Amino acid sequence: MTLTISGLKVSIGEAEILRGVDLTVSAGHVHGLAGESGSGKTVTGLAVLGLLPHGSRTAGTIELAGRDLLAMPAKQLNAVRGAEIAMVFQDPATSLHPMVTVGVQLTEHMRHHLGVGRKEARERALGLLAKVRIPSPETAVDRYPHQFSGGMRQRIAIAVALACEPKVLIADEPTTALDVTVQAGILRLLRGLCDDLGLAVLLVTHDLGVMSAVADEVSVMKDGLVVETGPRGQVLTEPRHAYTRALLESLPGDDHKLPQEER
Repeated sequence: MTLTISGLKVSIGEAEILRGVDLTVSAGHVHGLAGESGSGKTVTGLAVLGLLPHGSRTAGTIELAGRDLLAMPAKQLNAVRGAEIAMVFQDPATSLHPMVTVGVQLTEHMRHHLGVGRKEARERALGLLAKVRIPSPETAVDRYPHQFSGGMRQRIAIAVALACEPKVLIADEPTTALDVTVQAGILRLLRGLCDDLGLAVLLVTHDLGVMSAVADEVSVMKDGLVVETGPRGQVLTEPRHAYTRALLESLPGDDHKLPQEER
């Protein structure tokens, strides 16, 4: 399933946040969305899910399987959100409910969207925890988020997003505040899920090193616009836009010579 964003504009109050974003995320591909803070990356992801602040104004189209998400009534969009498109937020410490067990947070979406019973939902939850490599799923499912490390919480947040087998996954800075080793594990997990499940993944990050590790295509945002899009190798080694070149040249030392992961 392909997600296609065309001419997306978002205004909040008098501020124009997005000024005509064009973006395509294809099934089985990780599409990296890069840019400095305030460029509009997260707002793009929130617009896809209809999670913009109250009073926001939008224009353009966001198409999924021939349907314009921006034109959908709220009830219809609720049926799509979580079931067909899901999002992994930056900080699992805030996106996961601290007073609810991991098992409940995994199964409530399944029971709502898939209509499965309690027993089947729990079995699916155990399978998801195993898929994202949480040790001892039978024990983990009855624990609370604070009983896990930051990296494990992020894996659980990914499992929650995958609970209803969505076709599109938006990952918003999923490695923020994690150490380098844990970051690498999360990125390998996302890449593997994309390949194994055929997900269309929109990976939002300011870290070009993350892009070089997992993205198939890269789009670079500046001031609410996508200024460059192309295959990862081209954008990160032969950028056409001055802003992309500036981002690469701002990396310390020789880090602008980004390695490309062999797959």
